[in-house]
Amino acid sequence: MIRVVLPFHLRNLARVDGEVELEVAAPVTIGKILDALEENFPVLQGTMRDHGTLKRRAFIRFFICKEDWSLESPDKLLPEEILNGIEPFLVVGAMAGG
Repeated sequence: MIRVVLPFHLRNLARVDGEVELEVAAPVTIGKILDALEENFPVLQGTMRDHGTLKRRAFIRFFICKEDWSLESPDKLLPEEILNGIEPFLVVGAMAGG
């Protein structure tokens, strides 16, 4: 099981409390996790990545093992800590302004 932590506004939209647990077929990548999220919670389609291009939205960041993976390829394999459920896949809503 892959553990996913969503920001407050996406949890509200998907009507979930706490972490989401997903079955993701190997090889596990960011793209496959997002596919599984959108399949299980269709209301999230287009919130984290563009419908047409599937590129990450500007104010969404992905953190894995305390590192920012937002600019990594969506096809890059994820570390064992994510696959084993030791660490969660974090989706963070970034803020801009001052």
